[in-house]
Amino acid sequence: MRLTRSLENLIEQLQKLPTIGPKTAQRLALHLLKTPEPQARALAEAIIQARTTVRPCSQCGYLTESDPCVICRDLTRDTTLLCVAEEASDVMAIERSGYRGQYYVINKEFKLMGDRSLEDLDFSALLSKISGGGVRELILALNPDIDGEVLARYIAGLTAPFPVRITRLAHGLPVGGDIEYTDEITLRKAIEGRKEI
Repeated sequence: MRLTRSLENLIEQLQKLPTIGPKTAQRLALHLLKTPEPQARALAEAIIQARTTVRPCSQCGYLTESDPCVICRDLTRDTTLLCVAEEASDVMAIERSGYRGQYYVINKEFKLMGDRSLEDLDFSALLSKISGGGVRELILALNPDIDGEVLARYIAGLTAPFPVRITRLAHGLPVGGDIEYTDEITLRKAIEGRKEI
């Protein structure tokens, strides 16, 4: 079936978004065409405005419109805790947990099998924060996959000379999960990270 050039282009652009496949892109495109014009314009303007005004915070790397960001300006946060996250979306998730410390957001993707090496990542701002002496604990909130493990070990090595406790997020069984359906690696991590009750 042939589509108009503009509809085809819209579907192609939507497919470039993460987790959006061809069918979802087509459904979204058709929905957008049915959307009243003021609503469609508001969406387009919101995208353009966010692209032009949102940038990484110069102190922590989280996304902000005013520098420093709202987290760095919050004087009630625990400055002795520093959480290293890969992306701003990780910070959003961690914030929902009630964490009240500071952040360092890498904002650059590292894939072991990719074209970027660990040396391409700039951790000078992180080392500067730690060398100031106020940070007591560095929490590595990195994805629990091979890339996150490599990155965690690399950062731990970089920060080892400083008098700071280095921790990782716990790995293990999800609440409400069944042990019999848990994969071996998750179960091994849960056994290794067990706690006394």
